[in-house]
Amino acid sequence: MLRPASPNDVERIAEIWQRGWRDGHLGHVPEALVAVRSTSSFRTRALERIDATTVVEIDEAVAGFVTVIDDEVEQVYMSKEHRGTGVGDLLLAQAERLVGAGGHRRAWLAVVSGNARARRFYVRNGWVDEGLFDYPADAVTGPVLVPCHRYIKPVARQSTGGRPPLLRRAGRVR
Repeated sequence: MLRPASPNDVERIAEIWQRGWRDGHLGHVPEALVAVRSTSSFRTRALERIDATTVVEIDEAVAGFVTVIDDEVEQVYMSKEHRGTGVGDLLLAQAERLVGAGGHRRAWLAVVSGNARARRFYVRNGWVDEGLFDYPADAVTGPVLVPCHRYIKPVARQSTGGRPPLLRRAGRVR
């Protein structure tokens, strides 16, 4: 089931985000960014973005989340045990719908250059690598520039009334 995130989800979102971020980013981002990505920083950032975040629940537990800000798919993470189950595809499709519902014709996201698994995932889902750029990642002392690839995808403008559709309640999403 997809649903808007609530403040009750912050701890689980932060946990999924921190573990996934470490898996995909360590060794591929500047040490200045690694130094500020503490457990509390993920909690703070998850709470700040709660109104722009959608979660997917499986067996009444948050299995992953997506955060959309304007036309940017800012975060897409699922728990390690739900990788390869379709959760990521579901979250990404929801992000595309939300970008379109926001009146945009194109969605974009940034992927750290060394995160090959994520880059393959986006290509498999129809996203196109538009090239390298320096993404200004938020940090306490100001932005840290991170070498990333900018991926884009055309989306259809649509109106969802601001709420994600409710989908399967199955124990596994395909």
